[in-house]
Amino acid sequence: MVFERAGEPLRSRNAPDPEPSAGQVRIRVLVCGVCRTDVHIVDGELLDPALPLVPGHQIVGVVEAVGDRVESVAVGDRVGVPWLGWACGECRYCATGRQNLCERALFTGYQLDGGYAETTVADARACLALPDAFPDLQAAPLLCAGTIGFRALRMTGDATRLGLYGFGGAAHILTQIAIAEGRRVFAFTRRGDTATQAFARELGASWAGSSTEAPPEPLDAAILFVAAGELVPRALEAVEAGGTVVCAEIHMSDIPSFPYELLWKERVLRSVANLTWLDGREFLAVAAGVPVRTRVTTFPLDQANEALAALRGGGVNGAIVLQVAT
Repeated sequence: MVFERAGEPLRSRNAPDPEPSAGQVRIRVLVCGVCRTDVHIVDGELLDPALPLVPGHQIVGVVEAVGDRVESVAVGDRVGVPWLGWACGECRYCATGRQNLCERALFTGYQLDGGYAETTVADARACLALPDAFPDLQAAPLLCAGTIGFRALRMTGDATRLGLYGFGGAAHILTQIAIAEGRRVFAFTRRGDTATQAFARELGASWAGSSTEAPPEPLDAAILFVAAGELVPRALEAVEAGGTVVCAEIHMSDIPSFPYELLWKERVLRSVANLTWLDGREFLAVAAGVPVRTRVTTFPLDQANEALAALRGGGVNGAIVLQVAT
């Protein structure tokens, strides 16, 4: 399924299986998660994608061919491919374990073809071994929603009262980890979305309400899994002195002006940018230990446009995954 121009639907195309170059592997795609970032790309909100483009960066598949100089992955391995598809390994960020900030990074399903296809190629370094505990469909959302959510969670330190704004794929995974770590979760959803609020409480959230509401008690930290910049001041208002607000979206609308009083008393406002491959390995080990259970709604590959529309519209509890292999 190919993205050719913003505002137009993805189109089905036939093409030969790609051949892996040195350092790459070819993967027979089994499933691919559908992420909010995919929506931002095809809607033209993330600029300069490599067109024509195969979207998708939560890929689960089996390695079927390897290029030269590949030793970490073998034919037959089941692997996951996340958002960070390539890093230079040489810049000051890569040299200090911050591949997520690499000056020349390339991203799966954005500058590199992704998993809305029967086969794809990927850098062997980006291929994450998937624990047997996770079936294919349940593994896909872990590769972005889970991994970047986990990076955001670590930025909240030892916060015990955690607010999650936007209760979709990432938040439903993170809630399970936070509760396993002894934290309390406060879930914020769209106004009137009682079904999602009930879903959050089902997963163990202490409270669930609208993002326009104040929580019943002050928060130690909040994570925003929504692209609405206007919620940043609300989240700052909800956290107490010394609290942290983490913006976990790659794309976000402008943050409106707010009084300095909301930031004062050593509150912290910060963003999460991408992930490192080490994040992925560490998170998958933690998720298997909980164990995390992902709730997914599936679409066949040829209904990728319908899957994107469902994600835009909200109302889907958990994550959306394309079933590629039949």
